[in-house]
Amino acid sequence: MQRLEQEIKELIISSLSLEDLRPADIDAQAPLFVEGLGLDSIDALELGLALQKRYGVTLSADSQETRRHFASVQALAAFVAAARAPA
Repeated sequence: MQRLEQEIKELIISSLSLEDLRPADIDAQAPLFVEGLGLDSIDALELGLALQKRYGVTLSADSQETRRHFASVQALAAFVAAARAPA
């Protein structure tokens, strides 16, 4: 799971062009929106597309469930891991 969190941190930095950040600068438990990283809805769309491309996961735009997945890097990693697990 830690490797997946690292990959997601790198994906956040590359897909959102946050060159001034390093993966180590992102706390896996910190909120991604408002406080924490301070991402906005446009960032969420871009990150969602990047996650879909990289991991083949499907996210619905306005669901509460998607908002929970985007709560933190840790939540995103758990979502991706669950989505990739064989049914």
